[in-house]
Amino acid sequence: MASEGSLRIGELARRTGVSPELLRAWEQRYGLLRPTRSQGGFRLYTDEDEQRVRAMRTLIGEGLSAAEAASRALTDEPVLPAASGPAVAEIGRELRDALDAFDSERAHTALDRLLATVSVEAAIAEVVLPYLRGLGDRWSRGEASVAQEHFASNLIRGRLLGLARDWSRGGGSALVLACPPGEEHDLGLIMFGLAAARRGSRILFLGADTPIPTIADAVAATRSSAVVLATSRVDPLRTHREELRQLASRTHVLVCGAGAFPEDVAAVGGDVLAGGPLEAAMEVT
Repeated sequence: MASEGSLRIGELARRTGVSPELLRAWEQRYGLLRPTRSQGGFRLYTDEDEQRVRAMRTLIGEGLSAAEAASRALTDEPVLPAASGPAVAEIGRELRDALDAFDSERAHTALDRLLATVSVEAAIAEVVLPYLRGLGDRWSRGEASVAQEHFASNLIRGRLLGLARDWSRGGGSALVLACPPGEEHDLGLIMFGLAAARRGSRILFLGADTPIPTIADAVAATRSSAVVLATSRVDPLRTHREELRQLASRTHVLVCGAGAFPEDVAAVGGDVLAGGPLEAAMEVT
C-alpha cells in the first residue's frame, strides 16, 4: 500500500480506472479529492482519496448521479461492494466463452443474467467494456479472429440498442449523438447514450457515418443543447473541419473516442470528452 499523500494523479487513475481529466473534474466540482503538494508542487493523493474514487464509481454504477455519488462518497458511511461481484465475474466468463464460440443463444442468456443482476452501467463497466478491450487485445495478438470481433460487437450492439428504446423520453436537455462521416464504430456512443439517458438526458441517436448536414438538421429540429461525436480516428475531424466549425457555431460540439485529439477538436471549435463512455456521460450530465 502506498503511504499517505504519495500517489501522483497518473497512478491514482491507473488504480481506479478513472481518467486524470475526470479525477480533476471530480476534485474541482465536488471536492472529492483532498491532495497535498509535494516540494515540487505536484498534487499527491492518499489512500483515502483512492477509496472515495472507488466508492463514487460503485455508487454511479448503482444509478446515482455524479453529484449524489460524490455526496455519499464524502461521508463516513461505508460503501460496500456489491454482493453480486463473484456472480458477475462468472457471468462475464460465460459471456466470453459463448461469444468466442459464436453461440448467440448462450450469449443472450448470459446477458439476460447479467442485466438481472446489476444495473446497466455496472454491466457495461464490469463486463462489457473489459470483454471488448480484451477481445481487441487478443485480436491484435492474433488470438482472436475478425469474425469473432464482428460477431461479438454486433450481438452486444443489438442488445444495448434494445435497452435504448425509451432514451428519448428524459426530462433533461437533448443530446444528439452521431459518428462523423467515415466513422463506422458507434458501440461506445450507444453506451454513452444509455448512461446519459439514465441521468435524465433526452437522446437522439443518429449512429455511424452521419453526414454533418444531417447532424445540423437534427440539432435544429430538437433544439439540442449539444452534439456528441464519437470517432476512433482523427481523419473525420480533419476532413470535415469547416463543416464541423459551422456546426460548432450553432451548438456545443463534444468529441469523444480515440480520435479526439485536443488540437484537432479545438480546430473545429469543439471540446474533448475524456475517458470511456461512462465517464464521458458523467461529464455531460
